[in-house]
Amino acid sequence: MTTDSSSTNRAPAEGISTFKGRERALRADRLGTGGLLLSVLAATAPLMVVAGVMPTTFAVMGIVGQPLLFVVLGAVLVLFSLGYAEMSRHVHNAGAFYAYISRGLGGTAGAGAALVALVAYNSLQVGIYGIFGFEVSGLFATYADLEVAWWIPALAAALAVGVLGWLKIDVNAKVLGVLLVIEVLLVVVFDIAAVADPGPEGLSLHAFNPDTLTGAGVGTALCFCVAAFLGFEQAPVYAEETSRPHVLVPRVMFLAVTGVAVFFALSSWALTVATGPATIVPTSQEQSAGLLFFLTEDRLGPAFTDVLHVLFVTGMFAAMLSFHNVVARYAFAMGREGLLPAAFGRTTGSSGAPGTGSLLQTGIAVALVLTFALTDDKPVGDPTAPVLHLFTWGGNIGALGVIVLMAIASLSVVVFFVRRGAAGAQAWRLATSAVAGIALLVIAGYTVKDFDVLVGAGPDSALRWILPGVIGLALVVGLVQGAILRARAPETHARIGLGNEAFQLEKEAEHTP
Repeated sequence: MTTDSSSTNRAPAEGISTFKGRERALRADRLGTGGLLLSVLAATAPLMVVAGVMPTTFAVMGIVGQPLLFVVLGAVLVLFSLGYAEMSRHVHNAGAFYAYISRGLGGTAGAGAALVALVAYNSLQVGIYGIFGFEVSGLFATYADLEVAWWIPALAAALAVGVLGWLKIDVNAKVLGVLLVIEVLLVVVFDIAAVADPGPEGLSLHAFNPDTLTGAGVGTALCFCVAAFLGFEQAPVYAEETSRPHVLVPRVMFLAVTGVAVFFALSSWALTVATGPATIVPTSQEQSAGLLFFLTEDRLGPAFTDVLHVLFVTGMFAAMLSFHNVVARYAFAMGREGLLPAAFGRTTGSSGAPGTGSLLQTGIAVALVLTFALTDDKPVGDPTAPVLHLFTWGGNIGALGVIVLMAIASLSVVVFFVRRGAAGAQAWRLATSAVAGIALLVIAGYTVKDFDVLVGAGPDSALRWILPGVIGLALVVGLVQGAILRARAPETHARIGLGNEAFQLEKEAEHTP
């Protein structure tokens, strides 16, 4: 599906941004640079990455050069963002990934991407409830001497997230912002403490040595690390809710991806400094997700570590809320364009939030948490308990889905500008998109190949194909839906990816004599 350049570049005129009522449009002018940046960065859950992802990567993959991996991935994602951000200047749609893919590769491809995005972000969001419930249960046991089943705080969090998702986006941004800033400050305090009191090898830069990236574990380590970046790509989802999307969305994307790369590279380096590069792997294997807390207790005392434990939990809540907002907006965009029932394409009363999409995501979260709870016959501390499967399965399915979407979006950027005769003017952006797309396909390939390692299953386990197959199935079902719409409802198919612009064009057609 293609659109002419004039319709692509037009902003919806006032009074025309709705279709059959103002509830068809998200409320604009509610997010500035700060609110948008905080909303997308909250999904990265910095404390969860530093305390969870980094020690796991060191321990499982045995790769000392994790700080260098963050630098390399940051460079790849900056290359991706150059074309993706330019696309955001032309397309303002809460459907983001699938809207961009629709504009470049057609409505059928867009329908496939839409379902992949819905499944991927739901998986990421629901997966966090597993580790959230696990950690909150541990806090009750440690500080209150109470045994609380993990699914109780998980369900409570799902309901709280659902309520906040129903409210205005600026309320969400304030909640996310406060939690995010505190998390970042605490990690920075640890980084400074590690540099001020290094391990036996001193302020070693060995972790940035390319020689540390040799071995069979590098590809899988890339899969772990790329998941830490997820969130920056969400900025276009909020484009309709900003005053100047063509300016704010690209700005926030670059601030997010570069800030995340630098922050995580320095924080993972601080971990190697605190233990010494030679002992970071065995120490991570011994301490697992307790590595950061082990190191802070020694340098900053038990009180700081206790606060860190609490903020670890609130940071996960912020990430769940951020992903919830994204899922609700994807559902809104899909409902508005006929890929989901029309009820999903309406906003809620005075708040202007995508309420039906929010209810959908909450319902999915509650159903999956209950499903895992009913199959959980092991104590919370058991490493094979279903609560931890919820986290690892959901997180890795979601990460694979977003990696695939970024790779396809890179191709879509190239096709979009070539079809519009802008290949010469956009040549360097098209080149960076192509390079990024190839790199992301390689990472996706490693992710699928090593999925058994990522989810802790055996090499002969059927899960190594079933779990990544969820994303493949979503893509196929979405493509079939798109093909059916093209054959049976061509007008609906033509609207895929256009968002408010489709309704603007229909309104103009109504007034054309």
